[in-house]
Amino acid sequence: MKLLKRRGFTLIELMIVVAIIGILAALAIPNFIRFQARSKQSEAKANLKSLFTAQRSWYQEHDGYDQMIHKIGFNPERGNRYAYFNGSNTKLEDRSKAPAGVATDDQGVTVDTFKYGSAITNPTYGGTVMTWKPVVGGASPATKDPGSVGGTCPVCEFSGVAMGNIDNETTGIDSWIIGSIDGTNQPQNEPQTDNVPAGQPQNTYNDVNFDT
Repeated sequence: MKLLKRRGFTLIELMIVVAIIGILAALAIPNFIRFQARSKQSEAKANLKSLFTAQRSWYQEHDGYDQMIHKIGFNPERGNRYAYFNGSNTKLEDRSKAPAGVATDDQGVTVDTFKYGSAITNPTYGGTVMTWKPVVGGASPATKDPGSVGGTCPVCEFSGVAMGNIDNETTGIDSWIIGSIDGTNQPQNEPQTDNVPAGQPQNTYNDVNFDT
């Protein structure tokens, strides 16, 4: 009986396969990371819309907006990668522990660092990050400092801010804003100016596309 010879792969063939896999991985991994980061941005958009709904409901009942998130009924689920700001931002619900440190005068929430630990940073709000401007008005604090309540109601406005490090880079904070009136926004590092309808979350710095 004639024995069949079994031929295996040569070293060169194996090296070529490994090189091809390496090239494909180098192309695919950055795109996958950006896809993950974009999926995380949906959290900010959903929670800012929830903040807008809570503020508008409060306005309908009390003819004004309020900075206290628990008073208006804004309470994002735990596991949030973004910090949320709704007032002067000096008092935030502390989510570095369980249960969270909740107070009646909270004006926002921190990133849930109890869940993510040091793997995610907790941004500090700064008005210089935002370029959003209302189309009308110009005198209220909400105009000058997004993430606040301003004006004399019933002619008043509010704006809420979400900020988070979603790509784990050392620089750049993904930031979003939502307002109670129509406005314009020019995202940082981007040339165009966008019209922003009231109640529509707007990305003021896209950390998925820019790392600085």
